[in-house]
Amino acid sequence: MFFSRLREDIRNIIERDPAARNGWEVLTCYPGLHAIVAHRWAHACWHLGLKWLGRFISHLARILTGIEIHPGARIGRRVFIDHGFGVVIGETAVIGDDCTIYQGVTLGGTTLVAGAKRHPTLERGVIVGAGAQVLGAFTVGEYAKIGSNAVVVKPVPAGATAVGNPAHIIQKEDQSRSARMFAAYGVTPNGDDPLSKALRGLIDHAARQDEQIERLTETLRAAGLCCPRVEEGDKLDSERLNRLVD
Repeated sequence: MFFSRLREDIRNIIERDPAARNGWEVLTCYPGLHAIVAHRWAHACWHLGLKWLGRFISHLARILTGIEIHPGARIGRRVFIDHGFGVVIGETAVIGDDCTIYQGVTLGGTTLVAGAKRHPTLERGVIVGAGAQVLGAFTVGEYAKIGSNAVVVKPVPAGATAVGNPAHIIQKEDQSRSARMFAAYGVTPNGDDPLSKALRGLIDHAARQDEQIERLTETLRAAGLCCPRVEEGDKLDSERLNRLVD
């Protein structure tokens, strides 16, 4: 069981990190993997009632990896902590299968009520970018993405992206397989950038206005009215402008 999970984790890291050259390199040089393996032992001790031993294993793992995971946290399969330094995962946090967490991330609590759910739940396939802070007892939906340095204090719908401080939600239009594709640091090529979306909308609107003016001009000419032609160089090149935005 232990070795099969370890092999699964190594394969997962090689698939997601192009810098990973082989399994031996991942096994010996990836602190995120070391932290996950140590957490499994600490978590087992925690649930066997060996609370101090679980905390001590977690403490040693933090010294060795720079990643702090409370032994009470629940972590699913194929979770990848990339780079990892400065990651903090709280006691009641739940991380689903196939999640990716980058360096400097905090999954923290905002209340002081012992025994209550205080930390976030990440469902399957969530990506949390570097430096993001996810604070509170709420759920981040399946395949959602949290941008780098975002501060998230409310639920994120499945397939959506949260960016900014405080974070605002960008709902993906497409909930198909493409929304589930892996995106390093939670970044898609301008697909979720609100400024890019706004600029594309303005460009498309201007292009439609150009077309309407051209049709109106042709109609006026057909009616025998004199209308100056728009020079080719003065026409809006929407394709070129969209390429600049990308």
